[in-house]
Amino acid sequence: MDDIANDVSSTIGRRIRTERVARSWSLAELAERSDVSKAMLSTIERGMTSPTAALLVRIAAAFGMTLSTLIARAELQGGGLLREGDQPLWRDPATGYVRRHLSPVSDMPLELIRVQLPAGAKVSFPAASYAFIRQQIWLISGRLEFTEGDIVHKLETGDCLALGAPSDCVFHAPGPDAADYLVALARR
Repeated sequence: MDDIANDVSSTIGRRIRTERVARSWSLAELAERSDVSKAMLSTIERGMTSPTAALLVRIAAAFGMTLSTLIARAELQGGGLLREGDQPLWRDPATGYVRRHLSPVSDMPLELIRVQLPAGAKVSFPAASYAFIRQQIWLISGRLEFTEGDIVHKLETGDCLALGAPSDCVFHAPGPDAADYLVALARR
């Protein structure tokens, strides 16, 4: 798994650099727009660290895209069929959150993501990460507490939640088992 994680980190880093250069931004400009330090951005671009979901969300938002779009652009090569073995898998080093991008690259405004959040783990995303998308969450197994602004939704296996207007959000797997869920993202 470490070799896969290193390959993914390197691929994500190269994609961030490509997006930055395409906009003619310096590291300092991306740092200012994303609120991620120049040193950290440089380390990420060189594939020397595996960035957390929180950092990647801030970087993606600076580019005006979702985390899913950033990772998809980094990993996917195109085509109508994306076999399970070719679906990009990414693990957040801070929480153990595992994210599998299920959707093949296409011009459809829909992306499917499968997430496994370890029992007890929490992942937070700022409202900016939802600015360009609509989202639904379907809980496959376990339990999930999803905080959307001031509202806490307690999902049980089989429940499906459509998110409201963009707000700061927290995914929490209260246990005793991991939360396994599908996220459907529709780009606006």
